[in-house]
Amino acid sequence: MTDAPTVFVIDDNPGIRRSLRALLESVGLRVETYAAADEFLDAYDAERTGCLVLDVRLKRANGLELQDELRRRKALIPIIVLTGHGNVPMSVRALRAGAVDFLQKPVAPAVLVERVHAAIETDRLARAAVTERANVGARLGHLTPRERQVLDLLVDGKTSKEIAAALGLSVRTVEGYRRMVLLKMDVGSAAQLVRNVLIARKPRG
Repeated sequence: MTDAPTVFVIDDNPGIRRSLRALLESVGLRVETYAAADEFLDAYDAERTGCLVLDVRLKRANGLELQDELRRRKALIPIIVLTGHGNVPMSVRALRAGAVDFLQKPVAPAVLVERVHAAIETDRLARAAVTERANVGARLGHLTPRERQVLDLLVDGKTSKEIAAALGLSVRTVEGYRRMVLLKMDVGSAAQLVRNVLIARKPRG
């Protein structure tokens, strides 16, 4: 994964590609431009961070079709959709397919820069959440079956006494399992444990 995020611009108008590149590079952003959706797909690596600035009306495949393809590939990249001929159904479709913004051309430079920065931050947070979910899942995999039972009851809000009664164990034994669960899950409290487990169980998308 590259260190700096990239703004991928797809527009079949060379003049617009040049102007968007100049604008975004002027505020220190890394930019790559493409004239067509297939050119972008051929070059795109989903591990690269950033966002996509996408024109709806492209000559070979329209932007909404590209958006659908990226969704099928479960790509995380946030998409800002640009159009010179927008309408309500089109904007609804774009937003439902996961676009973070739908902007009418011409877009004020300050507005576009602001939305691009917001999209890049959205990408950063989404990727951090995926990493955290994977880490929690890996730690869950190291629990024994009994530790997993104790964890599930802790997440359900049960006290050590209630867990002991449910599992037919002594409270002292449950407390030992509880300490081991917190240690293996790398958390300092039951509250943090619950938060991490809920994150791991939350569906993506």
